[in-house]
Amino acid sequence: MIKTLRAALVLLAVPTTIVAGPLDEIAKIEVLPGWRTASGDHMAGLRITLAPGWKTYWRAPGDAGIPPQFSFDGSSNISMVTQHWPIPVVFDQNGMRSIGYHDSVVFPITVATTDPQTSTQISGQIDIGVCEEICIPVTLTFDATLPVTGTRDSAITAALISRPLTQVEAQVGTVTCTIAPISDGLRVTATVDVATTGPSEVVIVEAGDANIWVSEADVTRNGRQLRATVDMVHTSGTAFSLDRSAVRITVLGRDHAIDIQGCTAG
Repeated sequence: MIKTLRAALVLLAVPTTIVAGPLDEIAKIEVLPGWRTASGDHMAGLRITLAPGWKTYWRAPGDAGIPPQFSFDGSSNISMVTQHWPIPVVFDQNGMRSIGYHDSVVFPITVATTDPQTSTQISGQIDIGVCEEICIPVTLTFDATLPVTGTRDSAITAALISRPLTQVEAQVGTVTCTIAPISDGLRVTATVDVATTGPSEVVIVEAGDANIWVSEADVTRNGRQLRATVDMVHTSGTAFSLDRSAVRITVLGRDHAIDIQGCTAG
């Protein structure tokens, strides 16, 4: 497990100086101004366009990726921003699995405004990892005005539709997590009562704590019973406790995806 983690860190440490051409030709960002909703919130989007052959990463990117980090410093008339995550795809990268997007991706964002009757300035940056033959970190900055009205944007709408089903929508039954100690952390087995999402299901387990590294899941299925086993290790190397209610389980299948929040004791 630690060997895999170290391999990922080495992969991400490749210097950017070996990249041919400027970084702004590899990844570009555009603010989609979107529209003001009936509640007074604003629905906008951040579109990242990648050069051919390059990809970027999802919220839980796997061992070979860098999760996107959003910052909205410098914005005005904003009280809170919520990022939405379109369904990602699974890549094999140098023998390691990664989760993300290729070509382009639109991240819809719900902007809670302080004053719904005035325009909103949205400024900040997104730190992402991009990969082709190598992986490099990239910082993309943005600054745009979100109008009081605006118009619905088909790209934002499509990205909002491309989301995992909720537990209710997928008719998920009992979700349990059994925990056993291992030499450097915990082994967690999540068991989910749910119909298949299609062949070759991939399950991603998140601990709910960015300081806890989670291994690739070993996945088995028997009828409606989907089981995923992962190892968890704290980045400090110290002992830790796991809050089952914070565990997030995403099931990616050919037919659809499912987002599951929390589990109970098994």
